[in-house]
Amino acid sequence: MRSVRVALIAVASLFLSACGYNTLQVQDEQVKSAWSEVVNQYQRRADLIPNLVNTVKGFAAQEQAVLVGVTEARAKATQINVDANDPASLQQFQAAQSEVSSALSRLMVVVERYPELKSDQNFRDLQAQLEGTENRITVARNRYIQAVQDFNVTVRQFPTNLTAMVFGYKVKPNFTVENEAAIAKPPTVDFSSPAPAPAAGSN
Repeated sequence: MRSVRVALIAVASLFLSACGYNTLQVQDEQVKSAWSEVVNQYQRRADLIPNLVNTVKGFAAQEQAVLVGVTEARAKATQINVDANDPASLQQFQAAQSEVSSALSRLMVVVERYPELKSDQNFRDLQAQLEGTENRITVARNRYIQAVQDFNVTVRQFPTNLTAMVFGYKVKPNFTVENEAAIAKPPTVDFSSPAPAPAAGSN
């Protein structure tokens, strides 16, 4: 009897392997890992923002609208409990992160007006960290997009689509083209160019 069970298990294992069960498992874990890295890098950016805002405030406290905008965008983004398997939740997450990118871009435009801020060492350190984080976000997001694409192809292909159906694996939502385009370009953080000369007659 025991030998029969062993034989059945062996046959079932071969069947599942041939039908892509192991591939689905591996790719599902790759998607989870890639998503964790996306969240981690966005959190890294969120963690930089308070220090960045405080540093700018020290030189340009009068830029309240821009400073508040960055702070509010960050707060909104960090309050979202995203479920990457839910298309609506993922879209909300993308929109919030896009708002953060836009707010940071506006902040960097403001910085151009303050040469003393651009030359501050603390700010330049934050600038370098932000630039590196934006690059990491791009890499992490692209890896996630590819991992989801690979998984979705496997879920749709025959005969793995039958295995996916039996074990409840479904196509996963991905970053949409529209939202991906909106957040694909990181905010400019290069302050190597000289500040524009003040207008004639200005103090």
